[in-house]
Amino acid sequence: MNSIEKLFSLEGKVAVVTGALGLIGKHHCHALAEAGANVVVCDLDEEECNKFASSLPTKSIGIAADITDKDSVISLKEKIIKEFGRIDVLVNNAAINDMFESPAAAAEQSKFENYPLEMWKKSLDVNVTGMFLCSQVIGTEMAERGSGSIINVASTYGVVAPDQSLYKKPDGSQSFYKSAAYPVTKGAVIAFTKFLAAYWGDKGVRVNTLTPGGVENRQDEYFIKNYSERTPLKRMAQPTDYKGALIFLASDASAYMTGANLIVDGGWTAW
Repeated sequence: MNSIEKLFSLEGKVAVVTGALGLIGKHHCHALAEAGANVVVCDLDEEECNKFASSLPTKSIGIAADITDKDSVISLKEKIIKEFGRIDVLVNNAAINDMFESPAAAAEQSKFENYPLEMWKKSLDVNVTGMFLCSQVIGTEMAERGSGSIINVASTYGVVAPDQSLYKKPDGSQSFYKSAAYPVTKGAVIAFTKFLAAYWGDKGVRVNTLTPGGVENRQDEYFIKNYSERTPLKRMAQPTDYKGALIFLASDASAYMTGANLIVDGGWTAW
């Protein structure tokens, strides 16, 4: 019987993180490396990927890839196999959130009635198609080898509807509306996880969702206050709050877990 230390160890494993240069992505990479994994830092800027990879405590590399392009994802997989000979963990972390050019116009543009079709399509392309392609290309390699763990990162807004009151300023004006695109794509992440877990269950590939709550990251003071009051633990998440959950899903500690959604949100979805 394995000890607890061995169950959570990723020593000798190779883990790929997409969207690795983002706020949570970097902490995912650190957590995996601290657990002993060789980490492939994947994002759009290869120089920055390599720079960050060199800061990790295990042998890790940076590879640039466009996850919405199948040839780019195939090239990513081939480079990893050439370097390490295997892939054990895939963290589908890459995603985009709404960004409007003009903060002054954001309230009107983000309304469902006005939401731009191009922004809708781009969210689907990155948040859903990117996850699909990485899972198809890299997950197939895992299935052929007979083992692997895929972790798809969703959001509380894939479980419950956005609370639009969070975006109200102290004067009562609405600064922004959370669009339909983000919860729809994150809901798709959860559904896709269940599909793939059932599809590859007999191939030794486990597929689970990690659903984080909102992370404090220099947002407006009123938003942090609104979010914290809406959360049972009365605070937003810190980026480090997801390290334990990630390692649990990546390691043998969760060996009998697949198709599940691990929600780590300070209790946000409890009420």
